[in-house]
Amino acid sequence: MTTTQTRLIQGAVLEHSGAERPYAQSRPLRVSDLELDPPGSGEVLIRITAAGVCHSDLSVVNNDRPRPLPMLLGHEAAGVVEELGANVTDLEIGETVVMTFLPRCGECKGCHSEGRIPCTTGSASNEAGTLLDGGKRLHRDGQEVKHHIGVSGFATHAVVSRKSIVPIGSDIPPEVAALFGCAILTGGGAVINVAKPGPEDTIAVVGLGGVGMAAIITAAALGVKEIVGIDLQEDKQKQAVGLGATRAMTPAEAEASNIRFSAVIEAAGHPKALETAWAITAAGGTTCTVGLPAPGQKIEIDPLQITAQARHLVGSYLGSSVPSVDIPIYEELWRSGKLNAEGLISSRINLTEINESMDQLEQGSVLRQIIVFPEPADSTPA
Repeated sequence: MTTTQTRLIQGAVLEHSGAERPYAQSRPLRVSDLELDPPGSGEVLIRITAAGVCHSDLSVVNNDRPRPLPMLLGHEAAGVVEELGANVTDLEIGETVVMTFLPRCGECKGCHSEGRIPCTTGSASNEAGTLLDGGKRLHRDGQEVKHHIGVSGFATHAVVSRKSIVPIGSDIPPEVAALFGCAILTGGGAVINVAKPGPEDTIAVVGLGGVGMAAIITAAALGVKEIVGIDLQEDKQKQAVGLGATRAMTPAEAEASNIRFSAVIEAAGHPKALETAWAITAAGGTTCTVGLPAPGQKIEIDPLQITAQARHLVGSYLGSSVPSVDIPIYEELWRSGKLNAEGLISSRINLTEINESMDQLEQGSVLRQIIVFPEPADSTPA
């Protein structure tokens, strides 16, 4: 099914980055009416049902990761297929899908790395604020609005590349399905694709935000022998234990202890967190960083340890995943009752609360706030 009509939607547009805090007062994000062009060839129109508010969104708001503006934010989302562009033959209207924030062209070196290296074309389109093939489908009052890493999920609808979409069972709740697109794909992927724990291995996670906690619940789902959550905040430590960690501690306590781990996942996006992760990794072990620090940050480690202790320091983007392969794994872990994805949800909010949600993220007091979109009474194109 295709249409040539533009659709009127509502979405949260970032007008300017680096605004003063609290964002509830400066309001850098404005929920406004936009025009959404119909899907082009190889694209799909999705009605968004749920979208997670992630620290990567905050990084654009506070200008840690500059992006072209104005931009309709949001990259962790799930929804229902409403229209298919030309040449999309493997999806159906009404099908439930997850959107992922790194489309893969299928042709470059990265796409042939089994998830280890990001797609070159997808990375370039994300930086430019377009869809995978360079398409631009968002407008407001005659002005172009940029797409956020191929998704722009803080909206009632989105047009995305088919290569940004993974179908998912309709039995998965929208809030959980959205988490599969970023938090679980990234944090869980660091466990499944990088740490690859065996029955006797131990894992520590440094930084207990949404991605770090996703690593915790994935390790717990796999039955890892020992899982330690590490964070400065006592509340986050308690949450980690509630989600399956065998114990929790502060970074200082972890470094002062004699405990060393087979694999350590850094999910804070801060140089000091990565130094802690390296310090508590055992000989022969792997330190995996999935956090995204501000550009230009530095770390200090002893390079002798890399050789003398045969250790690995690995970067992992999107959990080194191939979403079409990995998301079904999390589906089945959730269905079996092993993956406590619901435990990552701090609150359910409305789109109009988006600026306040950024303040909550900045304060470090939440894991995932999920924007829940009610089914519209009338979704007729304009």
